Amino acid sequence: MGWKAAEKLIRHWKVLRGDNVMIIRGKDKGETGIIKRVIRSQNRVIVEGKNLVKKHIKGGAGHEGGIFTVEAPLHASNVQVLDPVTGRPCKVGMRYLEDGTKVRVSRGIGASGSIIPRPEILKIRTTPRPTVAGPKDTPMDLVLEKTYDSTTGKGMPDL
Repeated sequence: MGWKAAEKLIRHWKVLRGDNVMIIRGKDKGETGIIKRVIRSQNRVIVEGKNLVKKHIKGGAGHEGGIFTVEAPLHASNVQVLDPVTGRPCKVGMRYLEDGTKVRVSRGIGASGSIIPRPEILKIRTTPRPTVAGPKDTPMDLVLEKTYDSTTGKGMPDL
């Protein structure tokens, strides 16, 4: 990717995986769906069951070829998040609550100004965290070992 293309990448994404969105441009204009995947490197999103295209796939050793229907990515500017109260598309703004938590709120003409909740699917990790220490992990007794005393300066290397 060149520097011109990198300049045009969206820095602060307002649309998340699992959001309920409406397509505002393209052949599926006016239809609603849930975001299946966000491709940040291309500023695109894939909406479940929308923007379907035919893909010709050549047969190989492990799979059969043919013509398949797949979901093509849409540009992020062509979808808008649905307001949870009114059910209409709205812009997304950020606000801090009294306790200091950052939340998304609906903005724009006809928007209710209500909080847009984070999708539940984001709480599920795609790859689970390892629970058992692997061969390259540092043992806990070495991690917790005190190697430097700040009062005496003992443990500093002689430079």
